[in-house]
Amino acid sequence: MLKATQMMVFYENMLALNNISVQCDENQIVGIFGANSAGKSTLMYALSGIMLDIRKKEKMAGGERITVNGEIRFNNKDISNLKPSLRAKSGIVLCPERRRIFDESTVLENLKIGGYLATKAQARETLAYILDVFPSLDRLKDRVGGFLSGGEQQMLAIGRALMAQPKMLLLDEPLMGLSPLMQATLIKATKAIQVEKKISIIISEQYARPVFPIVDYAYILENGSAVMEGTREELMNNPDVKAAYFGV
Repeated sequence: MLKATQMMVFYENMLALNNISVQCDENQIVGIFGANSAGKSTLMYALSGIMLDIRKKEKMAGGERITVNGEIRFNNKDISNLKPSLRAKSGIVLCPERRRIFDESTVLENLKIGGYLATKAQARETLAYILDVFPSLDRLKDRVGGFLSGGEQQMLAIGRALMAQPKMLLLDEPLMGLSPLMQATLIKATKAIQVEKKISIIISEQYARPVFPIVDYAYILENGSAVMEGTREELMNNPDVKAAYFGV
């Protein structure tokens, strides 16, 4: 469904992604794991097309020169140079790190903003689904986003992304700063979304332990390179992965 081949991203003379190839097939959950500065968010920005916007803004402002190489294909079409707005319209939707909701808008307003690509019928159906999978948001519909807890804001960010009718959902570090209980709640919801809505999901995380049980395949990044990949079972049975992520 989505296949990125030999992705390389340079910030001036710093190599952020080094010849990375990743793939997510239909109705799969794929994990991207690694420490801070491993290249996870850069990869998600490259897949969503936001890196092209960042590069354009930096060039216009006379900032650092960004170079992006490699090929990205979605449903067998080359989208390497496709604008992020057109990627979203084709079904690739990013839920960015640190939530980035509209703090001064209510929960319901945030969700409706996310539905700009949906028909009225799709928006109604998806909104009902979001409030069912995240019942906390149903109780908080009229609360301003800035007054939500971190976990509630993350639910809202994922819900807003779902309103855009994704076929491929990119979740960039959704568990950041959350309690173990909230992490478990979000992971359970993520799996439910994949099963019930038939959405392919790529999820990046520094703390892989909570995510490993739901991924079908995963890549481990270090310093911008993919140093290991495999199925959930292959990686969970790897002694190096056990030591790094499970303390075994």
